[in-house]
Amino acid sequence: MPTLDLRSIMPEIIVAGAVVVVLMWDVVAGNERRRALAPLSILGVIAASLALVAVGERPPAFGGTYVRDAATQVLQLIALLTTVLAIALSPDYLRRFELERGEYYALVLSACLGAMIMAASTDLLVLFLGLETLSIPLYVLAAFRRGNVRSQEAGMKYFLLGSFSTAFFLYGVALLYGAAGSTRLGVVNAAVDLDYGGLTPLLGAGVALLTIGLAFKAALVPFHAWAPDVYEGSPLPVTAYMAVIAKVGAFAAVVRVFPLGLPALSGEWTLLLGALSIATMVLGNLVAIVQRSMKRLLAYSSIAHAGYLLMGIAAGSPDGIWAMTFYLVVYLFMTLGAFAVVLLLERAGEEADAIEDYTGIGARAPWLAGAMTVFMVSLAGLPPTAGFIGKLYLFNAALGAGQTAVALVAALTSVVSVYYYLRVPYLMFSGPAQPGVQVLGAPAVRFAIITAAAVVLLLGVLPRALTEAVQPLADLMRR
Repeated sequence: MPTLDLRSIMPEIIVAGAVVVVLMWDVVAGNERRRALAPLSILGVIAASLALVAVGERPPAFGGTYVRDAATQVLQLIALLTTVLAIALSPDYLRRFELERGEYYALVLSACLGAMIMAASTDLLVLFLGLETLSIPLYVLAAFRRGNVRSQEAGMKYFLLGSFSTAFFLYGVALLYGAAGSTRLGVVNAAVDLDYGGLTPLLGAGVALLTIGLAFKAALVPFHAWAPDVYEGSPLPVTAYMAVIAKVGAFAAVVRVFPLGLPALSGEWTLLLGALSIATMVLGNLVAIVQRSMKRLLAYSSIAHAGYLLMGIAAGSPDGIWAMTFYLVVYLFMTLGAFAVVLLLERAGEEADAIEDYTGIGARAPWLAGAMTVFMVSLAGLPPTAGFIGKLYLFNAALGAGQTAVALVAALTSVVSVYYYLRVPYLMFSGPAQPGVQVLGAPAVRFAIITAAAVVLLLGVLPRALTEAVQPLADLMRR
């Protein structure tokens, strides 16, 4: 294997090495030193991030199936940042429920590795390997509370439906191979452009099945049914991580497959993705209105935001791809921040999941209620938060691409979302506190909440740095 290829995947090698180190530490150190598992995992992710910056952009590796360009760099950094925050949210919860094991952190790191592979894949088979490396650890993590029936149910549902969607994805890969004679996205695109001059039935079926597989992972309507039940039954730190890392991996793959991989079919896939975006925004926001469980509310919020993210890809323009990436970063901090607030609340030794449990929290922990207000306002897309700026970029991209209907639906559903998002801070600042609900200590979780809230506000006022950081993705489409 060429040394150049190994240098190109150094960040991935470090993450894989961190998985081994964490598992070995758990075996050698024993129960007494398990508190070091989280710091070890975070050190591994930080080392991979430093390697990512040091390696920089490089020529394609492994025969052109793996590329380290601007999209790889940005999307992998988002995956690593998500993993650091998710690990920081986990230890206190794991200790309370006696779940702290090396396997947990190894699975979290493995899912991160899968998302990183998906961000760099230019071959459909390598993309499939990344998809499974992301998915299988999440199936296990969903069922990590082995003594909890709801967690076992969540893991089983996720596994069965995920396996079903994998079959669609692989069948789509097979059809594209049959149509183009290769699984390389560049070859498939050239076959469309040079040999056929358009969309043949075989290519169309392959793209459709491929889209189904990726739409399931991103929880796009109508392939979203797994998300609310799995989010509700999974352990809270797992739900928080799953809500973001699955989006990072799925949308990294969507970027690779559609705008960067199959530009010759843009006339077809922009219509398909635009329709999926509209359906996802409408259903996600309307069903979220009637939720009484915070985890289910955030699950439908995640579904709705998948629709907003897809709006950028559906635009099929350079502005759309960088606007989507900007919003993905914002979504990371908004969603993990909101879940971190939920992690700090406990009722009778269990998760405080009912929305009514948040009543009166503002009088006992005003900083916590204030942070939740920031996250909810940003998720609703209101100023002066990063959610407003991100949606503004996405609306501009959709209108610039002539997708007025998509932008209009996005605006109307954002108005609808204001009701169920702002209901949460309203309850937190009104009424008497619910008996039995406690605000926990967890310094790491508190630090994560304060950091996420500060970033959401800072990007809402000064978005230029992040905007410039994601601009190189647009240049990839212009080449």
